[in-house]
Amino acid sequence: MPTRRSTTVEVDPGSVRRKRRRALAALPSLFTLGNMMCGVAAILLSVRGEYQLAAVLVGISVVFDITDGAVARLVGSVTPFGLQFDSLADLVSFGMAPPLLAFTAFSPVQDRGDALSWIACFLWVACAAFRLARFNTTIDPTADKRYFTGLPSPGAAGVVIASVWVFARHIHGAAHLWLLPIVIVPALLMVTNLRYRSFRSLVTPKSRRPYGLIIVGVLLIAGFVIAPGITGLVIAYGYLCMPVLSPLLTLLARMVPRRIRDALS
Repeated sequence: MPTRRSTTVEVDPGSVRRKRRRALAALPSLFTLGNMMCGVAAILLSVRGEYQLAAVLVGISVVFDITDGAVARLVGSVTPFGLQFDSLADLVSFGMAPPLLAFTAFSPVQDRGDALSWIACFLWVACAAFRLARFNTTIDPTADKRYFTGLPSPGAAGVVIASVWVFARHIHGAAHLWLLPIVIVPALLMVTNLRYRSFRSLVTPKSRRPYGLIIVGVLLIAGFVIAPGITGLVIAYGYLCMPVLSPLLTLLARMVPRRIRDALS
C-alpha cells in the first residue's frame, strides 16, 4: 500500500501550459481594466472638484491604454475581444472623462447651464464614439501602422488634462469660454482624415541602438519632474499640431548631419 510519503502526484504538462496561456491572455485585459477604472475615478473626482487629481488619473489611463496593446502583442494575445474591451474602456476614459473634467474645471457653477458648454461636451462624446467605431470597423492589414486616421482619443484627452492642469487655477471671469476651444478643436480633429503618428511608432525603437529614444525619455522625465504642467502642455499641443509640424520637423531633420542621425536611430 502506498504511504502518504511515497504517493506521487503526476502533473499534466499540457494542462500547465494551457493555464499559463490563459493567464497570459488575461494580462492585457487587466491593463485595459486599469484604464477604465482610472477613467471612472477621474469622473467622480471631477464632480467633487478635485480637477488636478482627475487630470492625473486620465493621464494614467493614457499610459494603461498604450501598455495594454504593447502587452497584448508581447504575449501574442491580440484578440477581437481585447479590441472591443479596449474601445469600451477608451470611451469611458477618453470619451466621457475629459469633457466632464473640462466642464467642471472651466465652467463656474453659475455658468454650467450655458448651452454652448453643453453642446461642446456632447460634441466631444459623439466624436470620440465615432472615432472609436471607425477605428474598429476599418482595420486594414495593409494600412501603414505608423499612422492613425484622425487625432487619437488619448491624444485629444491629453489636450484637456494639460489645459486643466496649467490653466484651471488661473482663469477667472468668463472661464467657461475657455471650454469651447479646448473641447471643440480636439473633438473635431478626432473625426478628420488627418494623419497622426501612432503611439506604437513613438515608443518602439527602430534599431538595437535606440539612443535617440533614450535621450527623449530622459528629457521627458526631467521635464515632468521640473515643470510637469509646461511639459505636458508642450507634448499635448505639439501632438495636436503634428500634421502641421511634421513637414517642418522633417525638413529640420534633413539638416542634421547623417552621421548624427545614424547614431541616434
